[in-house]
Amino acid sequence: MISYIHKFSFVLFLFFSSRIAEAQKNITVGDSLEANADMMIVKPGSQGFGKVWKIRFGEYEVVSGKKGWTTSSSSGSLFNDRSDSKTTSKFYFVLTCRSGDSAKVNAANNVDVKVLRELNWLHGFSWGNNELQQESQNFTSFITVNEDTGEVWILLMHVSRFRDQSGDYSFFMTNGTRKIFISPVPDKKTGGSFSLNAEGYQFKEGSQYLSALQYQGAGTLGMNKMIAWIDRRLDTKMKLVLAASITSVLELKLSEQATP
Repeated sequence: MISYIHKFSFVLFLFFSSRIAEAQKNITVGDSLEANADMMIVKPGSQGFGKVWKIRFGEYEVVSGKKGWTTSSSSGSLFNDRSDSKTTSKFYFVLTCRSGDSAKVNAANNVDVKVLRELNWLHGFSWGNNELQQESQNFTSFITVNEDTGEVWILLMHVSRFRDQSGDYSFFMTNGTRKIFISPVPDKKTGGSFSLNAEGYQFKEGSQYLSALQYQGAGTLGMNKMIAWIDRRLDTKMKLVLAASITSVLELKLSEQATP
């Protein structure tokens, strides 16, 4: 009987192990990027009080940085049937690469939430419901490579969500003459109930995929991976701009995950 239980347990172990291994999928990147970019595993490093994450991947590394204070404000209507709240957080960091070049990044994240509130007129009697009316998030990152060049890239990520669960987003980066669109990458949907979604973004200019970021990998048991791809055919400066953009998004995502 004991031998049978051991065999059955071993079979279950093999089954679940195979399903979990099957679930370890990364985001799908463009064919040209997959063929011309190295897959760089991101190491988030440590984060001290008031500091940014010491992110490293490939030849890129955050060498200094600081988080600003998070400020919040709220307001309500005369009858307290509606409330608005705004939260702003800022950070900056310096990213270096093997060539000796560096990128300075200043970023700000603004979240605005509008909620309809339930009114309690009398004991046991209320009117309306507590429900989200609109939530918007605006993340802006200013990137300067080798400050003496004077060129600044701006990364903009805007997300809106409404009470009917509809929403829209606008993600792109520009230096005033060039525009790179950033699109969310969905999960491959191959892991079933044993997987978490793999999520990330791809950066595309015209028909060319320039880079990609996976900020959450599929799978379980702590096997989620953060991965960066950058087309190796680009010049050193452009690769650093993209690396700084990827890092600023990662700093935002890691901060959101750390917020209770």
